[in-house]
Amino acid sequence: YFNTVGGWHDASDYLQYVTTSANAVYQMLFAYSRYPESFGDRYDANGRKGSNGIPDILDEAKWGLDWLVKMNPDSMTYFNQIADDRDHVGFTLPNEQQVDYGWGAGKERPVYFVSPEPQGLFKYKNRSTGMASTLGKYASSFALGARLLRTYYPDFATQLQEKASQAFRTGMQHPGVSQTAPGKAPYFYEEDNWTDDMQLAAMEMFHATGKHKYLDKAIGYGRMEPVTPWMGADSARHYQWYPFVNLGHYHLAVQKKDIRAQNEFIRNMRSGLQHVSERAEGNAFLNGIPFIWCSNNLTVAFITQCRLYHELTGDDSFLEIETAMRDWLLGCNPWGTSMIVGYPENGDTPVDPHSAFTHLHDIPVTGGLVDGPIYHSIFNSLIGIYLANEDEYADFQSDEVVYHDDYADYSTNEPTMDGTASLTYYLGYLSAMAKRTEYSKIL
Repeated sequence: YFNTVGGWHDASDYLQYVTTSANAVYQMLFAYSRYPESFGDRYDANGRKGSNGIPDILDEAKWGLDWLVKMNPDSMTYFNQIADDRDHVGFTLPNEQQVDYGWGAGKERPVYFVSPEPQGLFKYKNRSTGMASTLGKYASSFALGARLLRTYYPDFATQLQEKASQAFRTGMQHPGVSQTAPGKAPYFYEEDNWTDDMQLAAMEMFHATGKHKYLDKAIGYGRMEPVTPWMGADSARHYQWYPFVNLGHYHLAVQKKDIRAQNEFIRNMRSGLQHVSERAEGNAFLNGIPFIWCSNNLTVAFITQCRLYHELTGDDSFLEIETAMRDWLLGCNPWGTSMIVGYPENGDTPVDPHSAFTHLHDIPVTGGLVDGPIYHSIFNSLIGIYLANEDEYADFQSDEVVYHDDYADYSTNEPTMDGTASLTYYLGYLSAMAKRTEYSKIL
């Protein structure tokens, strides 16, 4: 028995993955590191109203880190996920789940190890080849967490840094991917890249220690994948190239210790943006994102890389497409709806997301980024998908791409935890710019 209570459910099916959780932790920590002035302190560590002296985004990130520590109880044990798709037996709240994994209805759930071998208890198996994809994510989130939380939790920060070092060493020893495990359905996170995870982990180890060997490791890993492969592609498997934005490239592009490498990775960032921009040519909305499952997550990744590249270089080449893709998320798209629940406040936003909280109890999941538009061919191929209500966007659907504000459409209208977390950087940027504009008006 292992106590792995805590953390976040991946989406509305209540499975939990280190893959997405560690990325969500890192995204929030990175957002805070870039724009600390954008994040307030209105709630305590448990989400109750009232300041606790710690920015709310750090409270949220620590919630995730506390769980990741439980998923890595010692230097030899790394867990990858909690539960599998046997959970998909009903649309309920988490505390109402009555799934029986063999210990009784509503009792304990299985915990899967990070494994270099293919996993899957039933007909379907993943294609795992190593451990580095997950251990790199552990290491980067632990290391950045240690740096940003040390002021508030010094002992916890020391523990996180030790775990970061252990995870990075183990990741180097086990190159390859540790994919999530399927159950009775063929769906899992089919992550095929791992060098980006180890690249980011190496950069965070470099930031933590100042040791040049970590910078060299990061450069080496980064050269193995100069451009994240989805950028410019027409399609990809589910979460095949993940995380969708390689922040390790940014860290190498901004560092000053190796100027040759800095210039190299600035070029790599530009190349990825150029691939997407070329694919967008001729599109009325200037959209070059492939409409695969969770296309909105890719859109956020793209505008994040656009913004970071512009801040690094001052090059305006991608400002137009960055603006178009930002506006796409906020409603400038064929359906005329924002892709963020409840935002903007008086706009057209998803009102019937694939969420038991909203559908059964009318509790809004404000701020949640839904999956987003998907190729019609993918929508038609998914198991158990349907529309519960008349399609209000029927006049705006096409033979190529669809989006539905319908709780039964788990492919386009389900808020995801990692996608939502990835928004924090760009919204932090917008908030900071608004505050700076107001300040300049006062002056």
